[in-house]
Amino acid sequence: MNYNDIEILFAEDSMDDAMLTIRALTKSGLTNKLHHVKDGAEALDFIYCKGAYASRDIQQHPKLILLDLKMPKVSGMEVLEKIKSDPDFKSIPIVILTSSKEDPDIKKCYALGANSYIVKPVESDNFFQAIKELGLYWMILNQPPIK
Repeated sequence: MNYNDIEILFAEDSMDDAMLTIRALTKSGLTNKLHHVKDGAEALDFIYCKGAYASRDIQQHPKLILLDLKMPKVSGMEVLEKIKSDPDFKSIPIVILTSSKEDPDIKKCYALGANSYIVKPVESDNFFQAIKELGLYWMILNQPPIK
């Protein structure tokens, strides 16, 4: 796989949630350049071109990061904080996609620079529609800054 062509980096440890999200994005036509990682450490390796991603061009940023909060090794909150505190990467939109409705999590994510915070709907039709709209907005309608 050519990791330099990735437009969406998707960090989610639950395979059930990942498959549902990927299916929704596929129906929107937005998965041809999606890369799924299973924990926060792998997400950071991808962004910073380390480990398995050492050959990736660090200048090729994804257009969007979908990030779960509760992941093994490195939490989504830690990934968010690291990326948004780095001047080279802070303009990448990060959408928190999590089951946590806890007010402190929501406040902290926005304080750290999250662009959006979406609570995974329990009912799959609502979740499916939310992901479809999310993908269309961030990948088609949103205008990122010019590098």
